[in-house]
Amino acid sequence: MKTKLSLAVASALLASASAANAGIMIPAGDWTLDIGGVVNAYYTQTTTSGDNVTGLGGVTDTASGDDSQNNITTGLLPNYLSVSGKTRQNDLDVGFTISINPGSSTTQSGQQNNPNNQENRQAFLTFGDKSWGSIKIGKDLGIYASDAILNDMTLLGVGSGAGALAGNTTTLGRIGSGFQYADWKSQVAYSSPNWNGFSFTAGVTQAWNAWSAGLASVVSSSSVGRGGSSPAFEGKASYEWAGDFGGKVWGSAITQKVEGLGAKGKLGDDRATAWDVGTTINVAGFGLTAYYGQGDGMGTTVQLRDGFDNAGKARDSDDWYLQATYTIPGAGTKIGASYGESTLEANSGEAFDEYTNDMFTVGVYHPITKHLNLVAEYSSVNSEVDTDLAATSIDGKSKTISLGAILFF
Repeated sequence: MKTKLSLAVASALLASASAANAGIMIPAGDWTLDIGGVVNAYYTQTTTSGDNVTGLGGVTDTASGDDSQNNITTGLLPNYLSVSGKTRQNDLDVGFTISINPGSSTTQSGQQNNPNNQENRQAFLTFGDKSWGSIKIGKDLGIYASDAILNDMTLLGVGSGAGALAGNTTTLGRIGSGFQYADWKSQVAYSSPNWNGFSFTAGVTQAWNAWSAGLASVVSSSSVGRGGSSPAFEGKASYEWAGDFGGKVWGSAITQKVEGLGAKGKLGDDRATAWDVGTTINVAGFGLTAYYGQGDGMGTTVQLRDGFDNAGKARDSDDWYLQATYTIPGAGTKIGASYGESTLEANSGEAFDEYTNDMFTVGVYHPITKHLNLVAEYSSVNSEVDTDLAATSIDGKSKTISLGAILFF
């Protein structure tokens, strides 16, 4: 399948091939249709300890004290059915993609009818030419921080959130413990041609609302804001090279005006911005990925969550992760380990100092056919809030073992 999903799969596999190059190709008059997708499910066991920090911005599955839960759930990738079409008309390459994304989880009676178990992540059209690039209009993966998730090995697995998010469409993977979620956004974007490995994308995307949920139980934070009439502006550039020592370097950025901060908008307007850089290198079966991002008012985990305090002042944040993988020659089995952190800094006068989510993950991803992978992962997550409201820090931990399979077609 040659849709955005295939790009995500290719980045996640990091050359450990198990996905097909195309889905089900159907000639239809002037059009060529491509039907493809993903089906995945995992048996997970999550054990937790410490404090409940899930509502404080943490990404652990903690439910106050020691606990254990078992679920059968979708991983970081949702189940995916994508229909794309392409044609050449009037010297233009014209195309479209529409997808539906049902979850695999039923954690309670009636859960199979839960609307949260269904998403529609893609609905966009494209037109352009290889001589000058292409334009995309519609809903697709956001531009800022997109390479961070596309190079995360947990894209083929579970990562964090197997307990707290079971029953929703997906788990978190490394979102919120190494990078911020790019999300799926309405957008108008231009992508350049590929000039000997260099390319860039720039676009306007739907502005998000600023919101405060995670810190509400730690400090009386009522800061909210509207996305307003101004869109977000996002862009990224990358350089990719092939060969025995292949790799890619990239950077991206986002800026958005946030209107009506504070109760009834009395604190005025501000601007949320963020940037990131990353690289991935592959040589002799080894892969190494390094990523760093920094934000001002962008919050943590998802964009604009807790990005502003209740005085309307932007909080600083940063995200980073390191990942190493090795693909066994002949077998195609990829073994990987990664560690990352996401930190939100308090402003002067707030009743906490910072909160941090970190996660260590090891995984084995084995292709038993070119379409089907078996996956085994272990993830250990720690969410910590340093606060003056308690004698010690609020600290929650969760550990998840997941076993399952993911099929691409």
